[in-house]
Amino acid sequence: MTTWQDNEAHDMMRTFAPTQALLVRGDGAYVEDGDGTRYLDFLGGIAVNVLGHAHPVLVEAVSEQAKALIHVSNYFATPPQLELAARLKRLACTGDAGRVFFANSGTEANEAAFKLARLNRGDDGRRTRILSMKDSFHGRTMGALALTGKPAMHSDFEPLPGGVEYIDTTIEALEAAMDEQVAAVIVEPIKGEAGVYEVPDGFLERARALTSEVGALLIIDEIQTGVGRTGDWFAYQATGITPDAVTVAKGIAGGVPMGAIITFGATSELFHPGQHGTTFGGNPLATAAANAVLGEIESAGLLENARQRGEQLREVIAGLGSPLITGVRGRGLLLGIALAKPVAPAIHAAALSAGLIVNAPNAETIRLAPPLIIGDAEIADFEKRFRVALDAVS
Repeated sequence: MTTWQDNEAHDMMRTFAPTQALLVRGDGAYVEDGDGTRYLDFLGGIAVNVLGHAHPVLVEAVSEQAKALIHVSNYFATPPQLELAARLKRLACTGDAGRVFFANSGTEANEAAFKLARLNRGDDGRRTRILSMKDSFHGRTMGALALTGKPAMHSDFEPLPGGVEYIDTTIEALEAAMDEQVAAVIVEPIKGEAGVYEVPDGFLERARALTSEVGALLIIDEIQTGVGRTGDWFAYQATGITPDAVTVAKGIAGGVPMGAIITFGATSELFHPGQHGTTFGGNPLATAAANAVLGEIESAGLLENARQRGEQLREVIAGLGSPLITGVRGRGLLLGIALAKPVAPAIHAAALSAGLIVNAPNAETIRLAPPLIIGDAEIADFEKRFRVALDAVS
């Protein structure tokens, strides 16, 4: 008898490790596989399913928009597209000069950011350097991969687009690297794929000051941290700075593929017609989904819920009293559980056996990115299931 695993091995490109289950439905913070096993999803599609699964607001918005108009070319505008652009400008506090470009993913948003950096070369063309952080992750297409500060990911695809330099995520390294040849600095406020590490206190503020001095762009990658994940609409907003561009994706449309880049001030004037584009980006189905998601986050108070539930989760994790746990990093509902030993893969596997979906971005970290809708019941269930996983590994 042929299994789904056989079909996957036979038909799917081998770009990923074998998958862990065949999921067929979801409801709130839970998903169910083909055998009827129910899992508590505390990874949320890697910070994507901000409203959980099958949220009625998102289901209705997608259904109603599909009845009206799913896709048009970029020769035409649609009401949900224009509504979403104005909404994102408001949430990011761009002011009138802000502009939005819609893409299909975070990687595509960062490709657009790369092009903006290249366009910021200056009248004399002297700005040719782009500064990125070591151990950062910005995507897997060639431009986004070049921005990614993980050399091990580069070797099979070199030569990559040039001009990108990787520096330590410290104020001292930033100051040492900055000069008038820098076109842009790109940074994640929290490095999710590296293990949920926040930039040092004062880093974004100093980056803003230094880039302004030399005419470089400050590009904030909010692919994983944006859309309320950290308890603010965007993580940079906790610092009070104004960036030149912000990239966003993952949670923006609750699981419908979508990305965007939001620009501020003069950066909004860098792109001219014909310099960038997309076929599917910003289509009415995706933008209607995003409007529904962002509207629900706002009306249901989910920013505050992310803050409160994040603190509650920290207390629960500390209360487990496991010698395997040494601390918790991150903000809001993007958390990294620091481990005393390189046993994260084993804990991940044990959690899945206990019906809990988490993630091991490295051997010494368990990452949590649950839906923003979680409450007391889901956190109590997490505590029970995660304790089982820890006991199995201990």
